[in-house]
Amino acid sequence: MIKNKFLILRRVVQISLMVLYFGANAWGWNILMGNLSSSLIFGFIPMSDPYAVLQMFVAGAIIANNIFLGLLIAVLFYGIIGGRAFCSWVCPVNMITDLANYLRRKLGFNQIQKKQPASRSMRYWVIAISLVISFAFGITAFEFVSPVSMVHRGIIFGMGFGWAAIVVIFLFDLFVLKNGWCGHICPIGGVYSIIGRFSLIRVDYEEEKCTLCMKCKEVCPEVQVLSMVGKKSEQVLSGECTNCARCIEVCDDDALNFSIRDLIKNKNSKGELA
Repeated sequence: MIKNKFLILRRVVQISLMVLYFGANAWGWNILMGNLSSSLIFGFIPMSDPYAVLQMFVAGAIIANNIFLGLLIAVLFYGIIGGRAFCSWVCPVNMITDLANYLRRKLGFNQIQKKQPASRSMRYWVIAISLVISFAFGITAFEFVSPVSMVHRGIIFGMGFGWAAIVVIFLFDLFVLKNGWCGHICPIGGVYSIIGRFSLIRVDYEEEKCTLCMKCKEVCPEVQVLSMVGKKSEQVLSGECTNCARCIEVCDDDALNFSIRDLIKNKNSKGELA
């Protein structure tokens, strides 16, 4: 079995998507056109970023039928497979932050910085503030400054400010805050984490197999979702899980694996608590 099969597969998906976007601009391919905010698959299937559409709505824009349909498709798609899968399987910035996180572990920065100097709820404040600004000024506020859009546009049309976004995010995650951008600030991930609360594909933890090596927590970009490790067998139900599968790949005990959400068990558990 390939040790890093999910990591390899994620990179294949991310790079392939960027190649298809670039091909649409450079050579007129119609497989995947547009950008990460609004795309068209095979020339007729729309996909719209829920956060971008939300900004458009509060800014007072009229939402076209194809944009609204793309929103529904995106919400259903990511809502079923795991909302923040967008962050780890699609977003190009993930490759930058993963590299920074890898170097932090290798250089021992995680041991030096024991306590994170920022709250993960910051991304939800960014969502709220950007929506207020969008409403007040009639603009899609975050889209003007989004590093994700800068990097994506840079890959397709030429880097420009894309290089600056890459360098700033990389240095910030490496020296200032572990998983700083994706895990604490990015509002796109915050919106997908809300959608992901209802998703069916989950990471399942089996406590009886675990030897408490804690490798999973070392690599997890959202370590708080693994709070059950060492305590009890449980599925990761937090929408903040990115379904990146890094915890699964580093677990030598086979205590972590993908599974389908156990709706009956979860419903019974809620009934018992009530």
